[in-house]
Amino acid sequence: MDLTGKNVLVTGSSRGLGAAIATKFAENGANVILNARHEPSELIQQIKALGVQVWFIQADISNPRDIEEMVRQLDEQQISVDILVNNAGINRDKLMIGMREKDFDDVVNTNLIGTYRVTQPLFKRMLKRRSGVIINMASVVGEHGNIGQANYAASKAGVIGFTKAVAQEGALRGVRCNAIAPGMIASSMTAAIDEKRQKEIKERIPLKRLGTAEEVAQTALFLAQNDYLTGEVINVDGGMAM
Repeated sequence: MDLTGKNVLVTGSSRGLGAAIATKFAENGANVILNARHEPSELIQQIKALGVQVWFIQADISNPRDIEEMVRQLDEQQISVDILVNNAGINRDKLMIGMREKDFDDVVNTNLIGTYRVTQPLFKRMLKRRSGVIINMASVVGEHGNIGQANYAASKAGVIGFTKAVAQEGALRGVRCNAIAPGMIASSMTAAIDEKRQKEIKERIPLKRLGTAEEVAQTALFLAQNDYLTGEVINVDGGMAM
């Protein structure tokens, strides 16, 4: 798929994976709709410098009213979303015995229900146009679980099931839906882990290193461009989940 002139909406795109994905799409000619709770002024300028259009819509995907307003703004400005990347998410890591119900609800509400809230209205429009691409951010934790992340694992496992169901519904009208399941990706969060623990983590990864946001962004671009992929979950994890 030639991305020139296509519009991509990336949720949670003010920093980290979302910012890297938005930038990668812009570098390949796509116009970008950034979404976050706070405006990323520097990122907006960087993307504008690439010669594509860029919009910013402030919205918290855990708030249904925010999503309704975001979709209203898109319709009002007559901006069609050709590619949706559901990247926004949170974690509230805690061992199960100490996890509050609110910790569980907040993570599921943002990561899974938030993905549903953003996808449903845009999916309807894609079905009507008989074209569109949806890319959901899952996690290897959603496939294999992890200590202290029962809430996060449940939300990401839900995203995987959601992806496969939406892919089946969209296929008859040319709408594709896939997911990316990152492993340990270098970020401000992993940088805060002490050196000894980082070494232990890397030893568990066959490629013996953390992944990069750029490598996840490259995968998102591949999923957008390959017209014969749908219902797939691609692990970007250095072999961690083998």
